Amino acid sequence: MTTFVDRVVLHVAAGDGGPGVASVHREKFKPLGGPDGGNGGRGGDVVLVVDPSTTSLLDYHHAPHRRATSGRPGQGSHRNGADGADVVLPVPNGTVVKAPDGEVLADLVGPGTRFTVAQGGRGGLGNAALASAKRKAPGFALLGEPGDSGDVVLELKTVADVALVGFPSAGKSSLVAALSAARPKIADYPFTTLVPNLGVVDAEGVRFTVADVPGLIPGASQGKGLGLEFLRHVERCSVLVHVLDCATLEPGRDPLTDLDVIEAELAAYGGLQDRPRLVVLNKVDVPEARDLADLVTPDLEARGLRVIPISAASHEGLRTLRFALSEVVSAARAAAPAPEATRIVLRPRAVDDAGFEVVREGEAFRILGEKPLRWVRQTDFTNDEAVGYLADRLHRLGVEEALLKAGAVEGSEVLIGPGEDAVVFDWEPTVQAGAELLHGRRGTDLRLEGR
Repeated sequence: MTTFVDRVVLHVAAGDGGPGVASVHREKFKPLGGPDGGNGGRGGDVVLVVDPSTTSLLDYHHAPHRRATSGRPGQGSHRNGADGADVVLPVPNGTVVKAPDGEVLADLVGPGTRFTVAQGGRGGLGNAALASAKRKAPGFALLGEPGDSGDVVLELKTVADVALVGFPSAGKSSLVAALSAARPKIADYPFTTLVPNLGVVDAEGVRFTVADVPGLIPGASQGKGLGLEFLRHVERCSVLVHVLDCATLEPGRDPLTDLDVIEAELAAYGGLQDRPRLVVLNKVDVPEARDLADLVTPDLEARGLRVIPISAASHEGLRTLRFALSEVVSAARAAAPAPEATRIVLRPRAVDDAGFEVVREGEAFRILGEKPLRWVRQTDFTNDEAVGYLADRLHRLGVEEALLKAGAVEGSEVLIGPGEDAVVFDWEPTVQAGAELLHGRRGTDLRLEGR
């Protein structure tokens, strides 16, 4: 049964905003006491939070659909609806959030780091909030906005100080078990390790983590074997340790050849060339392996690499390895730049940005922009007064002037919003006055009568 998952597709949906309510205050001797409809509640967000106690994305593999609750509708007597509850999803440290097309949305590193992956919709205004000096008793309210929804890809990149790299069955899992209290699966066949294993090592007062990741074969940088699964978890480690098998019986393999193959794959993957390196010659408890280790050590040292012969089975050389790793890790931590506080990037809208644009599509005209689209979503098209209010808002925004400049005439087809879900109507230029000056019945708009 799967116990570790490092890549999932998560289907998220934030809560919708609650609708406002159109209500009139009534009490004895005050049959029309004024509008008192409350606003709708805000929809809940879907938030990712780094939790140190979470080590896998397994929960989202079994339950990939997550939805926040919607806001409650407003009520009379100026009572606002309750906000929807946020859905907080714990993720492991080192989780990368990507769009389905591969765009990186967030890189979550550090306990407590948060990212809102889907934002809840805003609640609609009640008629009490819509009242003004000219519109004293609105007979309509605004609907709540729909929450964000869509798919995101979560990828886990293991955060560790040391990564053990090498061919399958080189003894990486045995080495992690010998250095730490971790107990990974160990067997005498290739690709025993299918998921990363983390172990904590304490040497000379320096505590660091060691990652045992799936084995590497030629072509791993192109996805052969478990290559990409392997390389993703090596990417964040600050120190690389080459575990070379000196007792292998496979033809055409020896420590120098294995090292060249691994280095070639690391270079092809990119971004790993500048990491400090150590070379571990494993299985020297076998006499033939010890002779081979003595033979290749001068060649490896001539390349500027520090070589440590060990035996994960008999624990020979492990003390020397611990101290060597503590030195390299301490140096890497000292050379690392000081962590900076999360930068808040402000992107103010340009002063001359109207908030919308008119695009001509043949004989039709499409209005694109955040404000017009949001206003359309908030409009109850079964209420004529609400439709008139939408027309007034669009007129004040300058949409009609933009349509005239784009070449629209009376009766032209106008679409608000992208895609096939756009609202379509035949444009008729309005008068300068608004719906509140037409003196129609509450809930009606005289400009729509007879159409």
